[in-house]
Amino acid sequence: MPSPSKPGIAPTRRVLAIVLAGGKGERLHPLTHERSKPAVPFGGKYRIADFVLSNLVNSGMLSIYVLVQYMSQSLIEHLRSNWRTAGLTREHFITVVPPQMRLGTMWYRGTADAVRQNLNLIHDFDPDLVVVFGADHIYRMDVGQMVQWHIEKGADVTVSTIPVPLKSVTNFGIVQTDTKGRVMEFIEKPLTADPMPGSTTHALASMGNYVFTKDVLVDLLKNHHKDESDLDFGKNVLPAILKSHKLFAYDFSTNVLPGLKAYEEPAYWRDVGTIGAYYQSNMDILGARPRLNLNNRRWFIHSGRYDGPPAKVLDGKLTNCIISDGCFVRNATIKNSIIGRGVHIHDGAVIEDSIIMDFCKVRSEAHIKRAIVDRFNEIPAKLKLGFNAEEDAKRYFVDPSGIVIVPRGTTLQR
Repeated sequence: MPSPSKPGIAPTRRVLAIVLAGGKGERLHPLTHERSKPAVPFGGKYRIADFVLSNLVNSGMLSIYVLVQYMSQSLIEHLRSNWRTAGLTREHFITVVPPQMRLGTMWYRGTADAVRQNLNLIHDFDPDLVVVFGADHIYRMDVGQMVQWHIEKGADVTVSTIPVPLKSVTNFGIVQTDTKGRVMEFIEKPLTADPMPGSTTHALASMGNYVFTKDVLVDLLKNHHKDESDLDFGKNVLPAILKSHKLFAYDFSTNVLPGLKAYEEPAYWRDVGTIGAYYQSNMDILGARPRLNLNNRRWFIHSGRYDGPPAKVLDGKLTNCIISDGCFVRNATIKNSIIGRGVHIHDGAVIEDSIIMDFCKVRSEAHIKRAIVDRFNEIPAKLKLGFNAEEDAKRYFVDPSGIVIVPRGTTLQR
């Protein structure tokens, strides 16, 4: 397991991590028809949630509660099977927490409400700091550096932020700060925004990740907002305490990741909340000089154990593709594509610019282009997918970006 890039940072305080992994991911439908957004497969062998968990573990933060909610079984099974949920001591754990309904018969009603309904976990662990991160973004981050920033600033709350072009601020929650990084204002998806200090072209957007001093967090949720129903950190809790508490913004672009290649996109972070964004982020890991190079021995993204055989290619033409464990390829053409585990691709099949998830079968002479085929599908021989949007839309889902999605577990007919 990699060490934090600045050894000793994380252990200077007792830290508890809470991962919010209950998102519906409605804009990722139909990939989220039977699973939550954090459980959606990514990159041939991962789930989206593997990224935040790997960031925490690689940063030396090993006390982690994962709060789940919608369509949670897929993620629960993934964590149970593929992540070591207990360590050498009682304080090394990854524990899944469904809604306990301790405050009444209700689901989680926002990010802050999810933590509020589990204050007992914070009381029992008694940390100095509580790290609250989402589970639905693709990025790598040494969280210890953000914790160190929080400590150095004497902050009550620290918000992770990323610089975005001023022309894109309408897509983000914008955080405006003074020259020392103290948060002065939160603005949700504004038409315009002032640039961040030291820049004329970029503003700071919230990444939805937070570090709280424990006593502050408990006081806010137990006393200040105890009677409110829907409760979100970015929309409700933090904007209300700008004058009464010390809120600071941590600039993710300053995070130093060990093993990063010079050609990679600095501070790579994607909200893969739409089919188009999800597809493009997968494509970003391909190529000789990928924007996001997952072959980083100093900062691996940990993922599932697969007990099947290695990939086997008998013949064919493979160009710029990822072929995962257990695949069988025979006389096929695969280009600019990601092939998940246990996929069988038969004679004459052609796969271009596509994502084929685990345990699919692509029969002879099928031709797939700009498509996402979810797990456990069989693509019939000679079927053409991704060439006629009007015809594809009669049987499958065609995203406005033009990508065809075959939902999980459907056997296609001729």
